[in-house]
Order: sequence, then C-alpha cells, then structure tokens
Amino acid sequence: MRNEAGGVFSWLSNSLGTKWAFVGGFVWIASWIILIVSTVSKIWIMLSTTISGSDQTGQWRFGGLDSTETIGILSIAFFCIVTFVATKGLTKVAKLAAVGGIAAVVLTIFFCIASLILLSMNGFQLAEPMNLPTSLLKSPRASYQSLSSIVSFLVFAIYAYAGIEAMGGVSDKMKNAKRNFPLAMALGAFLITMIYALFIFLWGASANWSKVFDGSGVNLGNTTYVLMSNLGYSLGQQFSLGAAGAQTLSFWFARFGSFTMLISYLGSFFVIVYMPIKSFILGTPKQLWPKALPKLNAYGMPANAMWMQAGVVSALIAMTSFGGKSAVDFYNVLTLMDNLSSTLPYLFLVTAFPFFKANLSLEKPFVIYKRKWVYMTVTVVVDLLLMIGVFSTAISAISEGQYWDLTLELIGPFFFGMVGYVLFRLYERRSQLLSQNPDVPEGLTK
Repeated sequence: MRNEAGGVFSWLSNSLGTKWAFVGGFVWIASWIILIVSTVSKIWIMLSTTISGSDQTGQWRFGGLDSTETIGILSIAFFCIVTFVATKGLTKVAKLAAVGGIAAVVLTIFFCIASLILLSMNGFQLAEPMNLPTSLLKSPRASYQSLSSIVSFLVFAIYAYAGIEAMGGVSDKMKNAKRNFPLAMALGAFLITMIYALFIFLWGASANWSKVFDGSGVNLGNTTYVLMSNLGYSLGQQFSLGAAGAQTLSFWFARFGSFTMLISYLGSFFVIVYMPIKSFILGTPKQLWPKALPKLNAYGMPANAMWMQAGVVSALIAMTSFGGKSAVDFYNVLTLMDNLSSTLPYLFLVTAFPFFKANLSLEKPFVIYKRKWVYMTVTVVVDLLLMIGVFSTAISAISEGQYWDLTLELIGPFFFGMVGYVLFRLYERRSQLLSQNPDVPEGLTK
C-alpha cells in the first residue's frame, strides 16, 4: 500500500472493501469541509483584531443583517473568490502558503519567549494556580464539571491529531518510506503531545481562567487573541509600564498575534480547498463518480468538484450564521462542529485496522501489534473511547436543550456518509446493468 496514492481511501479499501472505503472517505472529506466552514468564518476575527486590536465582529452590521449574518455573507463571498482562484492552479498561491508557514513559526517562537520572560520575572508563579493532583483532574471551566462533559473533552483531545492520517496520502512519495514513514508518524504524535502540553502550561503563566475567560465576548473563535492580549498586558505590568503602557502593549500583542495567524490561515487556506478533494476524488476509481465530477480543467484542477464543495460550504455557512445565534454562540458551534467532524472518521480508520492485519495479500512493511489479541484489544479500546467522546458530546448538548447545535455538529459527517452510500449504490446498479446488457452504451447508464 505504500506505493498507492489514494491515502485514506486506499487504507480503507484494502481493509474494509471499496463500499465502506467510499462511505468512510466521504465522512473523512466532511471533516475537511467542516474545517473550511469553521476557518473561513474565523478569518474575520483575525482581520478585525489586526485592524482594531480586539475582536469587534460582534458589532459588524450590513444593512438589516445582524453580526453573525453579516459574517456569514462575507464568508460565502470570500470562499467563492478563493475557489475561483484555486481552480486556476496552485502556482500563484504556493509562495503565500510558504509565507503562512513562516508566520506560524514566528508566532510560536514569539509566544514562547514572551511567556518564559514573564515566568522568570514573576518568580515562576503561574497566573492559574496549580494544586496537584486536583488541577490535573478538575477543569476550572464551570460547564466542564459533569462526567459527560469531562468525557466529551476526548473529542477535543483527539482533534489535536486530526489531519495526521493525511500523511498516508504522500507516503508513496517519501524516500525510503519503509523506514521513514513509521518514524515520522511516531515522532509527529509525540511532538504534538509535548507541544500541546507545553503551550497549555505556558498560557498558565499569564492567564487565570476566572479573570480571562469569564468575561463577555470571549468565545472559541477569538481565544488565541484574548490570550495574546492578556499576555501583553501581564508583561506590561511586570515591566512597570503603568496602566496605559500595559494596555498599549496588550493592544499590539493582540494585533501581532492576529496578523501572523491571518497570514498563516490565508497561506494554508488555498491548499485545504484543493488537497482533500485531490486526495479523495482523484485517488478513487473514476467509475464511482458522476462523469463530470473528477474531470480536470485546463489547469489540471478538479474544478467541478471544487465548485460543488463551494456550494456545500456556502450552505453550511448559511445554516450556522442565519440560525439566530449571537457571535459567541456562533463561533462556539463552529468549533464544536469542527472538532466532532474530525473525530468521527477515525471510527472508520481504527475499525479497519484488524481487517488490514487479516489481509494476508497485502505487504505490511510497517509492522506493529503482531499478536491478534493485542491489536484487537487496542482497536476495541480506541473505538470505545471515540464513541464515548462523541456520545458524551451529544448527551451534554441534549441535557442543555441545544438540539439545533447538536444537529449542526452531526449533520456534516452523517449527511456525507449517506451521500457516499447512495453514490456507491448507484455505481453498483450501473455496473449490474452493464453486466446484464453489455451492448448498452456506458454513457446511458451514468
């Protein structure tokens, strides 16, 4: 399989068969589309903070539209422009993607240095006190005290690794993939874990939960910029700049954080508009699709599929932004949609593992869990954790009466899974018709 370019589809196809690979692939592509919906809407927070030093999107109005509806219209227009540019080829945006990566690295280094300076100046005392072991077991967030809420946090934890499976789509391009691919995967998972833990710890140097997150206007879309603003203010106080000086430093920290994130997001946005489509649609047999969908334009891009994606994204943005939500609730729902949709595809990927091990016709250069009882146990445990996390999220939403939010969070994966199932059934009928009537032109069966 290491020489196949289908990525997720190749893994599932060789493990569960073409049918469930196609359905699972659709659930996987749904996670990327939800990511696009979430990302394109949050770009306006970055732009607003870059311009004004704080998130003012809650005050944006256009005509008779409220703030969330205004953001929705802007997001739909922006995504259509991005799709139009991307269908003309990626050459024009390749340099922007590289600049975006550099911007993300610069922000990371800047944050680490600023946090370490603050820690050293205040005698290594954290703004969020640590009382072991209570601090490791109990969240300071009031809404995360119930067992179902705590377990549902698994969705957020798993989301930290979302996208790492996409590396499988480029393993056929790696030099000495037999040795380098498993090493890269293990190293990547380890570094993600360590970096997340380090960053959470460093945020505790400047941010106290009660003082920072209990304020109005803080949501899951602008958290980073609120934290950066607070970091600048805390440094200003430590340097004895006075209230005005600390506020000015806070202002510029927020603007710097939002600007670098804006560049980083814009750089990666054109890539994620195209990459999942390329990996899935162009990595699967063309016979599975309506004839026009995998067709490439003059620039070598699957333009028809990309515009169909634009239509789905626009519909989802409209559903979330015209649902009567405040800006805070709007961004919170988008983040939960993103996290949940990125978790569900792993049920397919993990469940496929024992079937992959049982397929003796496949070459398996990356050997792990040789004994059957070991890999079966690992599969069952991981699947249970995934299902418990998803069900706990659903139970939390139901207990709080957030039925529309839950519908939005689940609609992407389940809708796309049904679309994949229906398309495969149509493919089976076409194939059956052709086998029964070989003289019928193939075009009449499409």
